[in-house]
Amino acid sequence: MEFIKGKKFENLTQLKCELFDFVNWYNNLRIHGSLNYLTPVGFRKKWQST
Repeated sequence: MEFIKGKKFENLTQLKCELFDFVNWYNNLRIHGSLNYLTPVGFRKKWQST
């Protein structure tokens, strides 16, 4: 919901492009306090390596 709130997309291509960017940010760049300030992908990699 946070991705689409208040947004209007001109076409499906624009929606797909912006959704791809959001998912990339959410999983690979966004740090999270409950994950020891790691990204979700970073946390998963650290957990899997132990």
